[in-house]
Amino acid sequence: MADSESNYIDEHSAASTTITFDRPIPLLRGPVRAGPPDDPSSGPYVLAFRDPRTWANAYRACESKIIEQCEAGARIGCAISASDKCKPPWWRALIGPKAPDLKQREQCEEREMEGCLSAAKDKCVGFAKEKCLKPFRDARIAGLHVKQAERLVCWATVMDRSTWLSLIGLDKLGYLGSATGY
Repeated sequence: MADSESNYIDEHSAASTTITFDRPIPLLRGPVRAGPPDDPSSGPYVLAFRDPRTWANAYRACESKIIEQCEAGARIGCAISASDKCKPPWWRALIGPKAPDLKQREQCEEREMEGCLSAAKDKCVGFAKEKCLKPFRDARIAGLHVKQAERLVCWATVMDRSTWLSLIGLDKLGYLGSATGY
């Protein structure tokens, strides 16, 4: 009887029944008291980014994640397309059995993949900008007026590298200095 009780205690101990979870990810936006131009039906608070730097970091993260997923899908599509374009014609089997030239097919697939991926990469960048622009354009940034936020969105969509930051002087303003991570 004592033996079965100890098994029961071991099976239901705190260590064996506790589930550990990953630490929560910090919120990107926090509640800010709503102002006069805000919709009163949405309540006394609205969600806003803490500062332009967190907004820019979130924008870049969103854009890069969409580009990453788009390019992964494009790689699969390009591989299928390249394989389809480089396969021998259907009528070749009717002529007679001939050993396929695998080296030539491999080179053909490499050329097709390269061309397809370069075209897809440009389209993925445009797609990511299009998908991120509206939500981030409409997002609130604590301490910024609407006109300042609109300018920030405009510059964030234009610049792709840190050279743009120094070229237009935003690095001196401190808005986006380390936002790009380059």
